[in-house]
Amino acid sequence: MSKTILLAIFTVTVLLTGTMATPLGLIESADALKSKGNSANKINSKNVCGDRLCSEQPSEVKSEAKKKEQIKTEKKAESAEKAKQVPKKDTKSETMEKAKETSALKVPKTVTGVMTSVQDPGLGHEGHQLAVILPPNENIYRGYITYSASENVQLVALHGPLKDGMVKGQPTWSMDGKTKFGLTFVDRETSSGVWQFSGNAIAVHTKNTEPFNVSYSVTYTEHSAASDKVIRGTLTSKQDPGIGHETHQLAVIIGPSEKTRSGHLTWDASEPVQIVTLLGPMSKGELRGLPYWTADGETYYALILVPSKAAGSTMFSGNALALHTMKSEPFTVSYSLVLTK
Repeated sequence: MSKTILLAIFTVTVLLTGTMATPLGLIESADALKSKGNSANKINSKNVCGDRLCSEQPSEVKSEAKKKEQIKTEKKAESAEKAKQVPKKDTKSETMEKAKETSALKVPKTVTGVMTSVQDPGLGHEGHQLAVILPPNENIYRGYITYSASENVQLVALHGPLKDGMVKGQPTWSMDGKTKFGLTFVDRETSSGVWQFSGNAIAVHTKNTEPFNVSYSVTYTEHSAASDKVIRGTLTSKQDPGIGHETHQLAVIIGPSEKTRSGHLTWDASEPVQIVTLLGPMSKGELRGLPYWTADGETYYALILVPSKAAGSTMFSGNALALHTMKSEPFTVSYSLVLTK
């Protein structure tokens, strides 16, 4: 009886010990896995990481990824909007502008030769001889000629053709009496030399009936009359507005300005003129007793006044350019001016 009781107690004890050991073993296994840095057990064939599936990222990570993705999307949209706002290049206009810039680069041409003169075809010049070096052209020639002739010659430049109403006493040249050019006629009374010029035609001339021979070398550029570097026309002088010059006549080609200009002028006037160049503006004290010009007694310019003939050709540099006489009667002048600055 006592053996039976002891056996029963022993059996119950063993059963109870096994029942408690199983959950304790599970707990110990889980703790062991955690100590190794692995917090997951397979339960129902799914990976579990604490309170979520391991396949699911923490909400904080998801939020950060969404923010980055949103920033990328916003940047792309911003770039696309900027691209829309940038004006497309007008390739046609760009090409035209480049062509215009290229055409503005004048390449000098040089022509050398020997010529025999022919009868001057100009009305009123039938008894004269003419050797045309550069024929009449709508563009302005600017350059210089070196020449040597078999006799003394005159140098000719034409300006125009002149518009209706522009012929007012200055020398002109015409083949038909309708199309007229201003005539610059320079007589140096020599058979050779170098001449700088600007005009719509260039020739060598004599008042004799017999032909002459001339050898020459001419270097020139052509300038469109529409260019801002070309100033040509016919002017009738007006009363000089300068203080102390009220009884004089002035034909202003380039008005007073702080900008310095330079270039070459060829002209023909109805009477001998002086070439006026102004430098400044400057204070009266800076002039130190030198000739000056002022229209208001406040703004002063140094005055350079060079006597000349009714027709000629000259280089200049200054803040204003004009032709002038000390007479009270107006004069008329036709001219061609090519600016280098």
